[in-house]
Amino acid sequence: MKPSPEIKLLLQTIEEAFHKKSWHGTNLRGSIRGLTAKEAAWRPAKDRHNIWEIVVHCAYWKYAVRRRILGEKRGSFPLKGSNWFKRPDGKPNEELWRQDVALLEETSPSI
Repeated sequence: MKPSPEIKLLLQTIEEAFHKKSWHGTNLRGSIRGLTAKEAAWRPAKDRHNIWEIVVHCAYWKYAVRRRILGEKRGSFPLKGSNWFKRPDGKPNEELWRQDVALLEETSPSI
């Protein structure tokens, strides 16, 4: 089934905030480019989210919104849980950080 023009526009708008040239300034992809796992895991204060958690949170919601707009089934997000996902604080792992950035990239709402 081919999505309507309105659905395509909604999905394109979501993607614009992530990796297209944006009217609002640096997009999310540009904001995290070059960050190390240590930098992404830095927490501004106790009980505050770090960049790494925000990246995975965004990946989840890109997935959830696309799924709802397109009427896809639940349960295909690769991580257990929903909304906020605890990521490593103590010894940040570069490979896991790259995997989570890739997850954000892969959850594009493209059709």
